[in-house]
Amino acid sequence: MTTETQAPYPTHKTMAANTTVIGQQDYDRAQQVKQFDQSKLGVKGLVDSGLTSIPRFFIHPPETLPDLRLHTKPQTQQQPIPTIDLSDLHTHRRSSIVQQISRACRTFGFFQITNHGIPSAVLDRTIAGIKAFHEQPTEVKAPVYSREMGTGVSYLSNVDLYSSKAASWRDTLQVRLGPIPAVPEEVPEICRDEIVGWDGEILRLGEALMELVSEGLGLSAGRLKEMTCLGGRVMVGHYYPYCPQPDLTVGLTSHSDPGVLTLVLQDHMGGLQVKHGEGWVDVKPIPGALVINVGDLLQIMSNGEYRSVDHRVLANSNREPRVSTAVFFNPSNREGTYGPLPELVAPEKPPLYREFTFSEFMQRFFTKGLDGKALVNHFEL
Repeated sequence: MTTETQAPYPTHKTMAANTTVIGQQDYDRAQQVKQFDQSKLGVKGLVDSGLTSIPRFFIHPPETLPDLRLHTKPQTQQQPIPTIDLSDLHTHRRSSIVQQISRACRTFGFFQITNHGIPSAVLDRTIAGIKAFHEQPTEVKAPVYSREMGTGVSYLSNVDLYSSKAASWRDTLQVRLGPIPAVPEEVPEICRDEIVGWDGEILRLGEALMELVSEGLGLSAGRLKEMTCLGGRVMVGHYYPYCPQPDLTVGLTSHSDPGVLTLVLQDHMGGLQVKHGEGWVDVKPIPGALVINVGDLLQIMSNGEYRSVDHRVLANSNREPRVSTAVFFNPSNREGTYGPLPELVAPEKPPLYREFTFSEFMQRFFTKGLDGKALVNHFEL
């Protein structure tokens, strides 16, 4: 553990008092951020303290805040995110499913899937397990609080807390699922069985999805699996508690995901939005459905055929928390070379991106933080 995670933390009330918005001359953002991090309270702890205004380092710049509400299209004008039925996947319907997924990856970069084979009881248990972890007392969660993933498990608030322009109103439990999974004893007992069970389901479904997106590019079904794109898996369990000033911050800032594919399980609360054209489209929760989105690496490997897109989560204005889990699929071969696949490059379609190792790619991601499409842009030729 680093010295930061060993620091003593103040009480909920002390932390809330110390992070009240104060005068410009007295405000030391770096100190406030460090104090919040060392407190190990997370956003949930701040809410539990009874604060009625959010700490200043959570307030986003004025130029970004109007966009949160004004550029969200009215529900009646929204083109919905595609929903694709995976039933009868191994019958004559497969070619139709491949076409639908290919179209969604090329136009939206996001789609929802139904009849995916994971029982609804498993979905419910997974969400309940993540929720139960986050709703434990601070002193129970504090030993897991860390910005390091040495054991494969960490609980923290804002992975980019120190590099972002403003913090977001959420807490996160991270668990490494592969290629070297987290030490089992380090996974919090309150959600350990649920996470292990979820990984088994996701690995099966992830392989099927990799085949479908590969076929949608005209590649062999096993092409992405051959490139170890199923091997590197990290799960995050996000918790978005009630925010007393939801118009001043966000739950998750606008960004695209760095990896190959992301598989999201969200509860019924809503709040996830996807950039489409000049506006934002709600990803409305569908009971039993899962949300899939293209990552930056898949956009690069497809030579721009598939699109990773910006998405965000609004701050939660409801008293009931929002809970979601995401599994990021990445290559397990970190020193392998990645770039546009040779099959997708031709004289009339030259490569749009340079080659790189996955280690270099992820180092760039963690340097820049959650910042729109800056990662893809960095590797453009």
